[in-house]
This record gives sequence, C-alpha cells and structure tokens, in this order.
Amino acid sequence: MEIQEWVRNLRDELIKLRRDFHMHPELAFEEERTSEIIAAYLENLGLEVKRGVAKTGVVGLLRGNRAGSTILLRADMDALPIEEENEVSYRSLNKGKMHACGHDGHTGMLLIAAKVLSQHKDEINGNIKFLFQPAEETGGAIRLIIDEGVLEEPHVDGALGLHLSTQLESGKVGIVDGAMMAGDDEFKLTIEGEAGHTGSPQQAIDPIIAAADVITGVQIIQTREIDAVREPTVIVFGKIEGGTAAHIIPKKVELQGTIRYLYRGGEEDVKRFERIIAGICRAHRTKYKLKFTVKIPIVDNNPKLAGLVRMAAKRLTPSTEVVSDVRTTMADDFSELGQKVPSAYYFIGTRNKEKGTDYPHHHPRFNIDEDTLPIGAEMHVRTALLYLSSAACPE
Repeated sequence: MEIQEWVRNLRDELIKLRRDFHMHPELAFEEERTSEIIAAYLENLGLEVKRGVAKTGVVGLLRGNRAGSTILLRADMDALPIEEENEVSYRSLNKGKMHACGHDGHTGMLLIAAKVLSQHKDEINGNIKFLFQPAEETGGAIRLIIDEGVLEEPHVDGALGLHLSTQLESGKVGIVDGAMMAGDDEFKLTIEGEAGHTGSPQQAIDPIIAAADVITGVQIIQTREIDAVREPTVIVFGKIEGGTAAHIIPKKVELQGTIRYLYRGGEEDVKRFERIIAGICRAHRTKYKLKFTVKIPIVDNNPKLAGLVRMAAKRLTPSTEVVSDVRTTMADDFSELGQKVPSAYYFIGTRNKEKGTDYPHHHPRFNIDEDTLPIGAEMHVRTALLYLSSAACPE
C-alpha cells in the first residue's frame, strides 16, 4: 500500500506530463522536445543521464546504495503521422501528428516511476536503467541503442516493458509466458511480364493477373500448411503498385506486405511463401524478385520474469485481474532486448467505452483512460523492486 500511495500522490503530475506529450507529438527520430523534457526531468531527480541515444533517445541510470543486479525499464516515446479527431482540451497541436498508440502515457508513467524510485534509492539493491526509446513505430532504433551500449556500464541483467492496450478493459494486466507479440518480416515482391495492349492481352504476359493469383495463393500457408492454433501466421499485402493507364498491360507490378508469426520457427513461412510464388509465376510465364527484411523478432517473454510481473500485478489490489489471452500478431521492437537479456513485456488495459477509450490503436480517435496511468507507473516500481530483491531476482 505504501508504494501505491507514493504513486497516487503523483497522479496529477502524471496526467499533466501525459497531456503535455500528447499535445506536442513528434514522429520517429524527431522527438527533440520530448527528449529534452525527459532528460531535464531525470537530471532533476539526480540520475545519471545520457542524451542523444540513437539520436533522440534518453537513458537515465539510478544507482542503488548497495550492489546488486541491473534491471532496465523501457518506454517508447514517438508519435504517428495521423490527424487527431478527438475533441479534448489536450488535443494535438502538431498538424498531421498524433499520439495514437499510448506512447505519451508510456513516457509519463516511466518518468513518475523514476521519481518514486529515486526517492527511495536507499532501499534499492542494484541499479535501474530507464530507457526512453525513439522510433518504435518505424523500427530500427532499439538495435542502434543496443549497439551504442545501453546493456552495459553497468551490465543489464533483465529488461521489462509495458504497453497500454485498448484490447483490455481498464485495470486488467495481460501477460503470457513465451511468445506474446508477433515476429514481423516485411517483403517486397516484383512480378515482371511483357507489356501490351488491353485489347490484345494474348500478345502480352500480364503481371497483374499473376499478382492477383499470388495474393490469394499464399493464403494457403495460413489455412492448409500450418497448425493455425499452435503456429499463428498472418500474411497481409499492404501495397500494390503497377500500371500507367487503363488500356495498357504493364511490364511489372510491385507488391509489399508483411508476414507475422507467433511461434518459434516462423521463419519457415518465408520458404513456403517463395515456393508458392515461384509456382504461380512459372504458371503465368512471369519472372519475380523477392526481397525479405526481418524487421522485428517475436516478443518472447522469459517465464520467470513473466511470473514476476504477475506477482507485482497481484499486489496492486486484491481484485486486480491478470489475464493470459493477450497474444497478438502486432509487433514491438522491445523484442530486440529479449534477444540479448531475459525480458518480459506486458499490457495494461485502458479500454473504457463510457470514457471513449475503446478505439483501436492507430485510430484518429484513440485515447487512453487516464485512471490507468498510475497503475502502469506502480507496475514499473513494483517490478523493479521485486527484480532487485534477492528472493525474486531470476537466475
């Protein structure tokens, strides 16, 4: 209850921080104002602060009074290129930019957690790193941050992160052991035929009709070639480009999309994908070029750290509901940290229909139930302290 009181006493400050970030959203690698506020805030707390991490990121280090492990807590802070439609007093002031995924809340919650923990560093065995990450929405920043040494000096033993979620009712905590968020592979496919006149299609080799068959054909991977329950996979084409006029059969068509998978070994889907494309293109007498980019690996929760998150959630209130049906084919580059150190990622529910916070992420009317912000801040504090206590620290 003492931890809860510490956080709740800072509730108004937390909401003020979140609303300020919401009003001034900044896109990936443009988070100059956001990072300046964060760095100044952490410096005022007496933390060791490193600015300019992966260009606009910030890392704060809190050293406890006694030696011990080091835990990293992460928040993302970039916004999206979306025009906000919410009619609220703290609506975005930056045209065409919006915090439509909750990163404004993530940033505010971690700042408040840093404040609470810094005020009680005498009770801390070990160190806490607070990572404020840029460019989560576009990917790539976390790899730069790792390359720049965020996991060293002092060496990080584990990482924890959270995400506000309108898929969960306000106040619920979602966590699973193992795969929780999908791996995300992006592809670019070029199909090449022979150009011609639409009045004489027999004299051309039409890449458009080949592309149409590819789009439908590769779906058998999801429905016929894998176990849809144990090996969830989603294949989506997000961009198709080809042709110059209605009466011209083009020489080539370009398609882009993603393959997302929620199981270890999902990389095999890439081989299945190309096998089907090769067969279809051969049947249509077309040529193809396929390029894959492994953008984001699976968020794969360490079971011991996931257990620690459940333990912390149960200490929020006796009625706090911890749920496990939260696996999703959305992706998050927090997974990159999990490739290096034991980690766990979890959701804090923020869906409240009466408050209008039931819109999906990346929607122009997305918003969060601000009553859930103290829950997230408290979870940061509790999970860090539990991790650094000798009894709960995973091996």
